[in-house]
Amino acid sequence: MSCASCVGRVESALRNVPGVTEASVNFPTETAQVTYDGPISDLTGALDKAGYPVSVAEAVLQIDGMSCASCVARIERALCADPAVISARVNLATETATIRFADGATDPVKLAQLSTKAGYPAHPSRMAESNDEKPGEASALIRTTLIAAALALPVFILEMGGHMIPAFHHWVQATIGIQTSHIIQFVLTSVLLIGPGRVFYAKGIPALLRGTPDMNALVAMGTGAAYLYSVLATFAPQVLPHGSANVYYEAASVIVVLILLGRAMEARAKGRTGAAIRKLVGLQPKTARLEQDGGTVDRPISEILVSDVLQIRPGERVPVDAQVLDGTSYVDESMITGEPVPIGKSAEDQVIGGTVNGTGALRVRATRVGSETVLAQVIQMVQQAQGAKLPIQGLVDRITAWFVPVVIGVALLTIAIWLIFGPAPALPMALVAGVSVLIIACPCAMGLATPTSIMVGTGRAAELGVLFRKGDALQQLQQAKIIALDKTGTLTLGRPELANVTTINGFDRDTVLRLAAAVEARSEHPIATAITRAGPADLPPIAGFESLTGLGARASVDGHDLLIGSPRLMAQNGIDLSALSQQADQHAAEGATPVFVAINGQAAALLTVSDPVKPGTIEALHRLHTMGLTLAMVTGDNALTAQALADKLGIDHVTAEVLPDGKLATINALRDQFGELAFVGDGINDAPALAAADVGIAIGTGTDVAIETADVVLMSGDLRAVANAVEISRRTMSNIQQNLGWAFGYNVLLIPVAAGILYPFGGPLLSPVLAAGAMALSSVFVVTNALRLRRVRASLPEGSHPAAPQMVTS
Repeated sequence: MSCASCVGRVESALRNVPGVTEASVNFPTETAQVTYDGPISDLTGALDKAGYPVSVAEAVLQIDGMSCASCVARIERALCADPAVISARVNLATETATIRFADGATDPVKLAQLSTKAGYPAHPSRMAESNDEKPGEASALIRTTLIAAALALPVFILEMGGHMIPAFHHWVQATIGIQTSHIIQFVLTSVLLIGPGRVFYAKGIPALLRGTPDMNALVAMGTGAAYLYSVLATFAPQVLPHGSANVYYEAASVIVVLILLGRAMEARAKGRTGAAIRKLVGLQPKTARLEQDGGTVDRPISEILVSDVLQIRPGERVPVDAQVLDGTSYVDESMITGEPVPIGKSAEDQVIGGTVNGTGALRVRATRVGSETVLAQVIQMVQQAQGAKLPIQGLVDRITAWFVPVVIGVALLTIAIWLIFGPAPALPMALVAGVSVLIIACPCAMGLATPTSIMVGTGRAAELGVLFRKGDALQQLQQAKIIALDKTGTLTLGRPELANVTTINGFDRDTVLRLAAAVEARSEHPIATAITRAGPADLPPIAGFESLTGLGARASVDGHDLLIGSPRLMAQNGIDLSALSQQADQHAAEGATPVFVAINGQAAALLTVSDPVKPGTIEALHRLHTMGLTLAMVTGDNALTAQALADKLGIDHVTAEVLPDGKLATINALRDQFGELAFVGDGINDAPALAAADVGIAIGTGTDVAIETADVVLMSGDLRAVANAVEISRRTMSNIQQNLGWAFGYNVLLIPVAAGILYPFGGPLLSPVLAAGAMALSSVFVVTNALRLRRVRASLPEGSHPAAPQMVTS
């Protein structure tokens, strides 16, 4: 809001939202108080449409106590109950919630209280630290599991040993007696359930009483039923039907051990899914050497300010983004760009925080610090992608929301059917089947199937120099049928270079270059700059310089009269180009620009200037073709030049001489013809096209505008990273599909088996112990399968920078 008149427009926009009974806007504080019955998204949408967007803040909560996918939906509902919350995304794999809310209407502490009140203790946290506690959690769970196993082992031996080895059963009966054996089992199982197994009851029973049962509730109900039935069989067998006074202490105790073991393995594996983030965070130096009062002093990175002068010794990491003041060195930037070859740095060059200095010493001035550094932004992008929900996750969320209540219903139905139709003794068999159904159901695997793959896939992509800024791009990119690419700066270096020098009439190459470079040094045209760069460092003085617009330039150098420019300039001055015209036409057909040089009224040389194709571009496009993708070039450049380059690179479709709005029309036409489209670009003029494409891929060496508009950012300018991005996308989505197939298939197949559907046909009645083992392994399988993405190799490894273009002299 810029003035008091805005107040009326904002109030009008709010009052027009259905459900709003009162709206009052305070201009000085830039706040609005609204009495409203409905979702806040309607209010924010109305304000966005009116041109007064709500100030939105984002908070990340660390959440404890989540055990399965059904917990995710409950926490999201609890958080969204706050009218200030716009959206809430809970990630089971990272155990975090990312919440967008109207700034000033609530705060992270209040949001954490909502989750805690719902039964899931939470506190504000940083996503970068979200997995740091996993190794400790896994260790604690392993210790708890070992204690539980020590208590369960005698119970298992006393009960199951007698079933498997009749002689052992007779020995127990003859020594301590069956009743004493049952009492020992009761004591050990009670200690186990009160101690290591307490977590299932402490979390599961309150959730059951709230009417929102979770995985803990299933375990609590299953083990509790087996334990209570066994207690009755031990101390009051007369209340049970004749022949049914059996004990199931070993089932209750071993189920707890197996599920604790599964959770420990799962926590250990989940901790590894955040390895990419921890690795990136670990690249941030802790201190910097600051110049102060004529000397140097080590300061924490958090205390470094923009414009501070720092010293970097050989072998040290660059502390922050900075500009080199003094010194020369080579800096390894592979952690950002993926390029394996160190980059030479000298005065006025930029260095990136976290990169590794080589053998030289550098003196630099800080340009970006804290959250503004490239590395900090990379970490933030990876975190956002890892916390994202893909469209495919929507189906999973809808299923898991009602999964646990349905499982409880199936278990109760199973018990009822066995009591009515089962053979005698029906009660213990009904109990075994019901408990097996409760224990074998595993919404954990469903909830972990997508987020763990996203975490590992996007983390591995970051290590390969590919950043998925928007999570859904991970799913959309693998659906792309066509990839459209900008030309200048994307397919090519975006900087003209002198490619060939052809001399005639006795002039030598060095002389021509020296004289031509001296003249072109007065011009700022890109072609002139290319010629100047190719010339020697010590240029002779010139006189009588004259710029001829659209034609070239004229000057006197070392007593020679020079003309340099187009064929039309030469023709106007009567210069004979017949000896060079054929070669000039050939280079022009290949997309290069011919520049003629005449010395003292005589043709001296043909200089060919071109925008070189980026290293790796041909390999990248070939790989994309083998992936089944159609390739298109969309550029504002000359049609002849663009077509020549497309023929050289094997690009299928070319649209040239288009303005930015023309690029939008071209993208829409290509999408209509081929299907989902990804666009690769680097410039400001590419930003609309990047936004309009199904997936926008920005070259990281391009402009900030292009990068901010894109869905995917390539940290290097190498197009081979596009092939890597597509490969990661396809492999990650395939991994998610495998996980979901396992998670859903597991439940669809094994819940009926647990219920005893095979028993009437001579099949087995599944033991609750085996059900617990299968349930624990299903979650471990999903997480372990996702971790395979850490081994994904680059589809095309990026190579080193090529040598400078070779110049041919004839």
